[in-house]
Amino acid sequence: MASVSPMRIGLLGTGNVARALAHGWRAAGHDVLLGSRRPGERTGLGLPVAGLDETAAHADVLVNATPGGVSVDLLHSIGAPALAGTLLVDVGVGLSDDFSALTHPNSSLGELIQEAFPLTPVVKTLCTMDSTTMTAPGELTEPGTVFLSGDDAEAKRTTGRLLTDLGWPESSQLDIGGITTARGQEHFAFLFMGIAGGVGSHTFNIKVVTRRSADTL
Repeated sequence: MASVSPMRIGLLGTGNVARALAHGWRAAGHDVLLGSRRPGERTGLGLPVAGLDETAAHADVLVNATPGGVSVDLLHSIGAPALAGTLLVDVGVGLSDDFSALTHPNSSLGELIQEAFPLTPVVKTLCTMDSTTMTAPGELTEPGTVFLSGDDAEAKRTTGRLLTDLGWPESSQLDIGGITTARGQEHFAFLFMGIAGGVGSHTFNIKVVTRRSADTL
């Protein structure tokens, strides 16, 4: 059962990440819709698919799960008026085709979206893990940490509740500050790839551990 009243969630993109999140939220009772530039070519996914404009109009919450290098232009094609006032959860990372460079090396996709659409509260999260971990943190030895970056406190609270619906307990959610902290999440991509090579899998997570308090020593 969803931790909030069932919401209409529009996911921009039809790739592995968008589909995994859609299945996860639908299992929690939310109404999901995938958005594609070519919806007629994206049938047979086991999920409803519509055009980008229809998906944006449908949504209480939009999720950007498109390739980070094209996300801002794609959102501009929908238009600022259609996005105004709608929470946008950004899970994208901008990487070159060969995964060797960031497309936003001195900023972040989350920051650029927020700058381009100031009336749309943007929350960055879930971009430090693969799609399996995003939606099944309970299958790891322990969930680890999921980060939230954004300037709007209420938007982060709603995002946190949606993370809970994917299996992330509040104890695993870490608010790291405003949208400028999104660059730390996105720039983790290179360490993620290194860890994946080291452990031989992309399905893992990291955990923030802090110093024990003096009274436990």
